[in-house]
Amino acid sequence: MSDNSASSYSSLPNKVVRAADGIDYAYRDTGPNAGGGVPLVLLVHFRGNLDNWDPALVDALATGRRVIAFDYAGVGGSTGTTADTIEQMAREAIAFITAMDLGPVDVLGFSIGSFVGQQIAMTRPAIVRRLVLASSAPQGGAGLHGWAPEVMEAVGKPETSPDGYLDVFFAPSPSSRKAGQEALQRMYSRTEDRDAETTWATREAQYDAVCTWGIPDHALLERVSCLKLPVFIANGDSDPMILPHYSYLLAGLIPQASVKIYPDSAHGFLFQHHAEFAADVESFLTDPR
Repeated sequence: MSDNSASSYSSLPNKVVRAADGIDYAYRDTGPNAGGGVPLVLLVHFRGNLDNWDPALVDALATGRRVIAFDYAGVGGSTGTTADTIEQMAREAIAFITAMDLGPVDVLGFSIGSFVGQQIAMTRPAIVRRLVLASSAPQGGAGLHGWAPEVMEAVGKPETSPDGYLDVFFAPSPSSRKAGQEALQRMYSRTEDRDAETTWATREAQYDAVCTWGIPDHALLERVSCLKLPVFIANGDSDPMILPHYSYLLAGLIPQASVKIYPDSAHGFLFQHHAEFAADVESFLTDPR
């Protein structure tokens, strides 16, 4: 069980667990160690590692429950080779959850992590109680085959920059940019025991996975209709990476889905609106219906 109830995400130790697939998965574990309900597992975005979660968001999510973030195989501090399909990333997440002996969990997937979250719930439905999809889209949706050139110029180059990150993750308004700068400050407030940087091999493999997921195929849209669990779908109204209309498309395909679009925000809406989003997630996860 977690024993980090008094710790902020920004000061948590990096831990490692060996899974049955032979991978040592790096993770951080926070929140109350008992009485906190079902654990919440976080699935990070494209090229992301443990340090790419906003501590303010994780701390807000962990107020009343255990929250665990981890690196996919070959990413950050995890061993192995980065997967180049969403299906393999989902198998890795299942292996991690099993190795941690978490039992049924709630899952919050962000960006590429939201694709992984969908796949986990389809591959191993018994392991996911409720699912949160942030900046998400269904497999096979038209217009998803790769990201716009300006997005890849900002976040797909070998050397990324804070300005490129802000261009994609936050809206151009002064208020959103200010929120983005504050989020970056929180993420980089940790100066010791930071996670290992993601590599170019990770970028290439994950972008292959994104492109394969986005090959237009109308028949694949029917897959998510098998999801019988409650699903909360959210995005920013100005997301250039995964357009907000995919949130509505996805919600229309899943029987028990609800959707919320956050104003004056982009791909990183959940960091900009961290308090509101965390409250919405908690309300969704504790809704008795």
